[in-house]
Amino acid sequence: MATKYIPRSLEPVLIRAAREFPVIVLTGPRQSGKTTLLKRLFAEKCRYVSMEPPDVQAAAASDPRGFLDMNQPPVILDEVQYAPNLLPYIKERVDAQRDETGQYLLTGSQNLLLMERVTESLAGRAAILRLLPISRRELSGHPLYPLPWEREKQSDRESLPVRELWSTFLRGGYPELNAYPDRDVSMWHASYAQTYLERDVRTLRQVGDLIQFQNFLRALAARSAQLLNQTELARDLGVAVNTVKAWLSVLEATWQIVVLRPYFANVGKRLVKTPKVYFTDVGTLCHLAGLRDPEHAASGPMAGAIMETAVCAEIIKTYVHRGVEPQIYFWRTAAGTEVDFIVEDSGKLIPIEVKLSATPNPRMASAITGFKNDFPSRAMPGYVVHPGDVSLPLGPDATALPFTEL
Repeated sequence: MATKYIPRSLEPVLIRAAREFPVIVLTGPRQSGKTTLLKRLFAEKCRYVSMEPPDVQAAAASDPRGFLDMNQPPVILDEVQYAPNLLPYIKERVDAQRDETGQYLLTGSQNLLLMERVTESLAGRAAILRLLPISRRELSGHPLYPLPWEREKQSDRESLPVRELWSTFLRGGYPELNAYPDRDVSMWHASYAQTYLERDVRTLRQVGDLIQFQNFLRALAARSAQLLNQTELARDLGVAVNTVKAWLSVLEATWQIVVLRPYFANVGKRLVKTPKVYFTDVGTLCHLAGLRDPEHAASGPMAGAIMETAVCAEIIKTYVHRGVEPQIYFWRTAAGTEVDFIVEDSGKLIPIEVKLSATPNPRMASAITGFKNDFPSRAMPGYVVHPGDVSLPLGPDATALPFTEL
C-alpha cells in the first residue's frame, strides 16, 4: 500500500536551511514524520543511513572517522542520538569544507541528550529545526496558510461537522494515523505510548518505575489546561516533588508536552505565576484520558481541555514549522480573570479565548476586553475560537472564529 504524503509547512524552511548551513538538525517526537520529510526533499542527492541498528551504532562508535568515510556527504543520518560520538568528527569534516552547504542532515528524537552534544560540537554550523505532528492547515492541504491575525480578511474555508471535528481530535496529528485513516486509533496510541516509554523514557535517567510514570501521565492528562500544582500532583501520586519536576522535564525534552508560562507585565493587578501544561498532540491527551468516542469527548468533563489543547497545538505547530520559536502564554489575574492564550508576534499581543459553545456571543469576549484595557498600546483585537462554523465580530475587541479557520 502506497503511503499518502501530506505536505508539511517546514518544507521551504528546510530547503532554504540546506542551502545556507553545512549541517541540518531536525528534531521532534518519534513518528512526527522527520525521516519521511527528509527523504521526500533530499533522497535523490543524499545517501540515507539509520543509526538505530546496533551494528551501525557499533561501527560508528568503534571507528567514527572510518564510518564517515564510508558515508560521504551529502548524507542523512537518522536518529543520530544513538551515535552522539559522531558529532565532533562531523564538525571536523565540516570545518575542512566550510563553504559547502547541506552536507549532513541529522534527525533526533531526544532533545535532552542530542541538543547538548549539538550545541557543544556544531554551534554556528547547524540549523536546528523541529517537526511536530501534523497541523490542521497541513492536513487540509494548505500548509502555508497564514494565522488569523496575519490575514487581511477571514477566509471561507470549509468547516467540519462537529462529530468529525471531535473525531480528528481523538485521532491527533501523527502522520501515520492521518495517512491511513482506517488504522485503529486507540490501538495506535496505546502502541505509541508503550514504545515511547520503552525506547525513550528508559534512556533518560530520571525515570525508574515505568508503571508509576504511566500513572503520572494519566494524572497529568487529567490536569491538562489547568494551573499545574506540582506539589499536589506529587502528593496524589505518592512521589517526591523533585520526581514530578524531573518527569515533566523528560516529557518536555521529548516534545510530549508544552509548558505554558503566564504573561507578565508591569500592571497593577497581581498575576498568577503557576504554569499550565498542554500535550503537544491532542490525540495523545484523549488516549491518556481514556476517551475513545467523539460524543463522549465532546460532552464530557475533559471537553474544554481537549479544545484548548487543539488550539494551543495548532498555534505552536504553525510557528515551529516556520522555523520560529513560538511566544505563547496565558494571562490570569489573582481575581480569576483569564485569557487562555496570549500570542506575542512582532511586538504585538494577540489574546485568544477558547469556548465549547458553537453559538458565540459578545459575553465570551469579556476577558479579552479586560486584557486589552490593561495593554492598550500592545494588545490587538482578539479571537474567540469555537467548534462551530460561525465567524462574526463580537464587538470592537474580538472576533468569533471557527477552529477550522485558525
